[in-house]
Amino acid sequence: MCLGIPGKIISIELSSAEAPESSLAKVDFSGVTQNVRLDFVPEAKVGNFVLVHVGVALSVIDEDEALQTLQLLSDLGEFYNANDR
Repeated sequence: MCLGIPGKIISIELSSAEAPESSLAKVDFSGVTQNVRLDFVPEAKVGNFVLVHVGVALSVIDEDEALQTLQLLSDLGEFYNANDR
């Protein structure tokens, strides 16, 4: 099973001469910032939410969908933490 996590693009580093087909973005995952490759979503812009799996953005997603998914993941974490006691 694969899990894609939504994150918000906060900056984009344009392609380099060494890898012209690839761009990197700094993506915020609820306060944690990671570099993410944008190979599959060249249309992505700063402020967009993207669905990320293993450091690669797979699609640009709607902000409402992203926020709902993040809330569900947060609720799931709280559920597991409450049941670990």
